[in-house]
Amino acid sequence: MAGLKDKRGFIDKDRLDLSERQAVEHWMKRWGITRDQLTSAHRKVGHMIKDIAAELGKKR
Repeated sequence: MAGLKDKRGFIDKDRLDLSERQAVEHWMKRWGITRDQLTSAHRKVGHMIKDIAAELGKKR
């Protein structure tokens, strides 16, 4: 389930929930992109990290 947290951070590593600040910041830093780029890709292809990565031309 997207957005669930444990003591170490977010749990679902296959989906991106844009309301989870920690997850959004992680992927922005890892891929070197802006929040707008991430949001745009998320809206275009959905919430799966692999699909977002493919849209941005990045590796998961």
